[in-house]
Amino acid sequence: MEELDNTDIHLLKLLGDDSNMTMKELAAKVNLSPSPVFERVKRLESNGYIKKYIALLDAEKLNHGLIIFCSIRLKQHDKSIGMEFVQDIMKIKEVVECYNVSGDYDFLLKVYARDMKHYQDFVFNKLGSVKSIGSTHSTFVMSENKNSHNVNL
Repeated sequence: MEELDNTDIHLLKLLGDDSNMTMKELAAKVNLSPSPVFERVKRLESNGYIKKYIALLDAEKLNHGLIIFCSIRLKQHDKSIGMEFVQDIMKIKEVVECYNVSGDYDFLLKVYARDMKHYQDFVFNKLGSVKSIGSTHSTFVMSENKNSHNVNL
């Protein structure tokens, strides 16, 4: 891992808060001209510190306000079954995050649904078609109190 200086870290914090900032705006905040800031940002991107830029959408306004964390146990612990599970999950649009975890479950999914009926359909028809799943446990979000995708630098 290359050494990041304070300016690189400051740029990452700024972009983590608002990836829509222009080079001119970033440059003013880090007291450099736009050209070296552009070069630094391009280097941070090419070295993988910045994976991509996204717009955070309001799921509730888009009629997908029900958030569920779905814990998954696989039928067996086998490399090919785990890989098959991940390939199947990648195709399901309701699943917005998927983590391989330790503990009582093997995977944790974050799912957006319109309502309980939509989630029920998702469980029966989409998760139900994933052959590698042994069991599931759903946890429904009552309120979202913090949602930050920033890394604490």
